[in-house]
Amino acid sequence: MSKKIMFLTEVAMMSALAIILSFVQFKGLWANGGSVSLEMLPIFLMAFRRGLPGGLLTGFIVGMVKILVDGTAGYNPAGIVLDYPLAFLLAGFAGVFKVSPASDSKKRMSAIVAGIIFGSVLRLASHVVSGVIFFAAFAPKGMNPVVYSILYNGSYMVPVAIITAVAFIFMTKTAPRLLHRTDHRVVNAA
Repeated sequence: MSKKIMFLTEVAMMSALAIILSFVQFKGLWANGGSVSLEMLPIFLMAFRRGLPGGLLTGFIVGMVKILVDGTAGYNPAGIVLDYPLAFLLAGFAGVFKVSPASDSKKRMSAIVAGIIFGSVLRLASHVVSGVIFFAAFAPKGMNPVVYSILYNGSYMVPVAIITAVAFIFMTKTAPRLLHRTDHRVVNAA
């Protein structure tokens, strides 16, 4: 199988897994969007396995599919872009932090946690901008809309980042091969 087909297959599988994981969520107090789930795990997995191209493409696809899944009727088109494809694409920038199979477990875990924090902060920034522009009216009277948006969006993004980091630390110890792609040569028996 060619490297490009293998890459696209992994992106498709991880995008589908992210959407499935997004259905298992804790909605909590977030009446205007946001929830805690493991949907970021496959995006970060692709970012660490395949670098920026894998993380960015997987994040973008997840964001586009979530538009269809979540239903965005009556939502501002610019807000849709900020809260879906751009937000999840930005999470894919976790791929900047290379996870080397040769490095010791402490370095690997440090890179993973740094990547998850980086990708989560970028996704949070996109949601905050959307909140300031399109949801400022929901801020309590007298509260700065920027502060409100940071608190609102941070209240679900921080738990998502923590839960995802814990899951990755567990995966690093139990299944480190998931984080590193291997190039298996397929031999045709023709």
